Amino acid sequence: MKDTIPTAETASRRPEPAARGGRPRRRKLTFDRVTFFLAFLGVPLAIFVIFVLIPFGQAIFWAMTDWRGFSPDYNFVGFDNFTKMFQDDIFLKALRNVALLAVFVPLVTLTLALGVAVAITLGGPSKGPVRGIRGASFYRIVSFFPYVVPAIIVGLIWAQMYDPNAGLLNGVLTGLGLDRFETFAWLGEKATAMPALMFVIIWGLVGFYAVLFIAAIKGVPAELYEAARIDGAGRLRTTVSITLPAIRDSVQTAYIYLGIAALDAFVYVQAMVPNGGPDNSTLTISQRLFNVAFAKQQFGYATAMGVVLAVVTLVFAALVFLVNRLTGGGEGESKRKAPGSKARRAAAEGGAG
Repeated sequence: MKDTIPTAETASRRPEPAARGGRPRRRKLTFDRVTFFLAFLGVPLAIFVIFVLIPFGQAIFWAMTDWRGFSPDYNFVGFDNFTKMFQDDIFLKALRNVALLAVFVPLVTLTLALGVAVAITLGGPSKGPVRGIRGASFYRIVSFFPYVVPAIIVGLIWAQMYDPNAGLLNGVLTGLGLDRFETFAWLGEKATAMPALMFVIIWGLVGFYAVLFIAAIKGVPAELYEAARIDGAGRLRTTVSITLPAIRDSVQTAYIYLGIAALDAFVYVQAMVPNGGPDNSTLTISQRLFNVAFAKQQFGYATAMGVVLAVVTLVFAALVFLVNRLTGGGEGESKRKAPGSKARRAAAEGGAG
């Protein structure tokens, strides 16, 4: 057995003496460390404060005034705008509408996007290597195409498609023998206005999230799918037991983004039903905010609506994170996996010894 001779290099690697309580001493603040903190922590924090926190604070202030938007004069009214808002039947209906959009649009969009992604990546033959359906690249391009078109253009196109007199949809249905749809107003009927709007939003967004899920699924080891195939698992079972847990973080992120888009949905609604639809059945908070601010010149009241919309968006994101955490996602899942990983490492070391 060879004796080890301490050198200058090994001596320099000795751990620093611990402070009282067994904690390691803090490193001294050198010029390099200070500049690093300022560049990579200070600058982003300053940008966040200037462009996010300060404007949000200003919005809260203006929401407590009767500012009309085009003059420097205003009076402080406290919470009167918020009290008035929750006594406004039109605003409450807009709040219910965005709640419906936030529930159904992300759920349907992500379900369809996941189905497209699974078919493109894993929907091929059940024998041989795991692969997608034939012509997967073509279907990927076709599904992504609606997302390339700007949302305002999508809304205007579908507004013409839904036209009761010269719309393509009614023309196709009439050609199939459904005469009752000859002059049917899809966006003019209370029962169909909101579903028609949801369909357009889903049609415009599903391709992007399908491509997002395709990229996530390609990161899952193929050995897992091959093992599931050997065990006799079908495509549905494989999707539920392997694909979904593996891309859980991507699904969570997509759900938050889609929920935020659905809570706003201003572009689609304004392009298709600028008047809020029959009996305000498609009116959103952002659309109500826009009309109150620029048509009625009540910018203080409109700003209060914007603050409520921001709070609703934050609550929605928090609920998604909470549900994901309670159902075993995030850090909780990593902590459960950690003991097993440590045990495998210990067994490997023991076997090597």
